[in-house]
Amino acid sequence: MIPALVLGLVVGIVLGVVGGGGSIIAVPALVYGVGMTPAQAIPTSLLVVGVSSLAALLPRVRDGLNWPVIALVGAAGIPAAWAGAAVGKLLDPNILMLAFAVIMVAAGIRMLSKPRETEGSCSTGPNRAFRSCAPKAVGVGLLVGFLTGLLGVGGGFLITPALTIFLGLRMKQAVGTSLAIIVVNSAAGFGAHAAGYTIDWATTLAFAIPAILGSVLAARFARHLKDKHIRISFAVLIFAVAAWVTAGTITA
Repeated sequence: MIPALVLGLVVGIVLGVVGGGGSIIAVPALVYGVGMTPAQAIPTSLLVVGVSSLAALLPRVRDGLNWPVIALVGAAGIPAAWAGAAVGKLLDPNILMLAFAVIMVAAGIRMLSKPRETEGSCSTGPNRAFRSCAPKAVGVGLLVGFLTGLLGVGGGFLITPALTIFLGLRMKQAVGTSLAIIVVNSAAGFGAHAAGYTIDWATTLAFAIPAILGSVLAARFARHLKDKHIRISFAVLIFAVAAWVTAGTITA
């Protein structure tokens, strides 16, 4: 029970500070730290991350949310999450965990590069162009939704960079918008995995409660942190977890 409490808190803090990334840590934490199978960890992760993201979203509403982008990415992500879940059920659990490690390394490399702060076609500023924005937003939604269903990740580690680089949102708005999209994707992914799944409520609550508290508190304090320090710390963390996952999978 203690590992679930501690690891849940870590996941919540990452969600609150970065606006995503908690789910990419949650599944390995539940598998290697708590002792769940990947089939149990994926829906549990989606449930916990979805609720924690909703809690972390509330303090960031004042930064503004890009509702058209949320609608487009979320709508595209829902069917993609179901497709990803269907594919994931056909794959060997070890392959899924190694895929996790690869995605984590890619996310870490992405976080080490500074997000672009210029406004683009999906921004709420004068450069907004909906016809150019829509296909980009749908493409992001399909990719992130598929990974959500396949690997049980909310996709925030991909959404936030995608919102700034491809859709042109500014960082502060991208973080809040990312959290809203994570809530939608996590709900869709959980629905796709929930059939025939019995939730271990004791472990789930032990993991979820500190995650929710950590996400809310971290979201409030994150305003005082420099983006560069956040990105470097998060990258180091997920590189370490990727090594942990790879070692655990190879020796399993």
